[in-house]
Amino acid sequence: MRRPPSAATVAKAAPALTPAEARDAITHYSKTNNLALAAKDRALLDTVEDGPRYAMTLADLKEDEGLPNADRKPFRAWSYDVTQTDLYIPRLTAGKRKWFAAVTRAGSAQQYARVLVLAENTKTKQWEMVSTVDIDDPQQLPQIVLDQDGYATPIDPASTKLATPAEQLRAAVGDNFATGGAGRKVFAATKASEQQVKVHRDTVNKFGTRGTTRFTAEKPEYPEAYALKTTTGALVVFSHTHAQHDASTTAGLRIRPEKQDRAWLGTSPSPAFTYTFTCSDVASVPSTPGPSSLLGYGCRRTDATAAGPSTAV
Repeated sequence: MRRPPSAATVAKAAPALTPAEARDAITHYSKTNNLALAAKDRALLDTVEDGPRYAMTLADLKEDEGLPNADRKPFRAWSYDVTQTDLYIPRLTAGKRKWFAAVTRAGSAQQYARVLVLAENTKTKQWEMVSTVDIDDPQQLPQIVLDQDGYATPIDPASTKLATPAEQLRAAVGDNFATGGAGRKVFAATKASEQQVKVHRDTVNKFGTRGTTRFTAEKPEYPEAYALKTTTGALVVFSHTHAQHDASTTAGLRIRPEKQDRAWLGTSPSPAFTYTFTCSDVASVPSTPGPSSLLGYGCRRTDATAAGPSTAV
C-alpha cells in the first residue's frame, strides 16, 4: 500500500512577504512611478511595473507625447496612503511566483477604492505593479478570508470549483463589448458590466449610415489571473484584450483620426482603423452556481493601425 507523503516532503505554504514589506513595496512603487512619469523615463518605469499596468502606462505616455504642448496636462505627484490600505498577502507554496493584493481607499468617507496586485520579478526580485482596478462601489467588495495570522488563501483562478473560472470571465467581458449584452449570461447587473454594454451600444452607431464599428474579443496579451478566497467564493483579478474596428461604408469617404488617436495614427485620414485595448478587470465569483459580479475595470488603447489608402477626398 502506498504511504502518504511525510511532512518533510509536503510543500509548506508561506506568506509571500510580510505586511511591512508589502507596505514598503507599495511606497517604493509610488515614489519610483512619480520619478519615471515626471521624466517620462520608460526604463525606470519598467523596474516597478509589469503586465497590463505597464502596457497601459506606456500608452498614456505615448498619447500624451502625441498632443500639442498646450493640450498636455501638467504632471502631478501622487502616492498611495498605506495607512488606508488593506493588505491581502497569500500563503504560497515554494516555486510559485510571489504576489499579493491590496485595496487602497481615498476620499473623505473612503468612498473610493482601488484593487492593486503586485508580483515579484523572478529575475530582479523586485516587486512590480501588474494591475490596478478602480472599484465602482466599495460596498460590493466581498470579504476576503484571512487565517489566524492575517494571511489570505490563494485560489486557482482556473478552478472549476468556482462558478466562473477566469477564462469564462474573460470571455463574458469580451461578449459585453462585442455583442452588447451576451456577458449578462455570466454577470449579474453591476455598474461595471453595464458600462461595458453601454460602450458597445454608444459606439457601434457613432457613424450612422456612413460607417460601422464592431468590437472583437482578442487573445489576451496578459493571460495571468490572480484570485483570493472569500467568504462566498473568490475575488479574481484578470486582464482582457479587445479590438475596435472602425470603417467607412461610403466609397471615397475617409475617417480622420481624432486628437487622442494621432500619437498612434498621425493625421492622415483612412477608410478604416483598428484599435487594440488592454484592460484589467476584477470580479467577485461565487463557489456555488450563480452569477458573478464584475466590480470594476479599466482600459487603455495600446495599439492602433490604419487600413487602405490614406488620401482624403
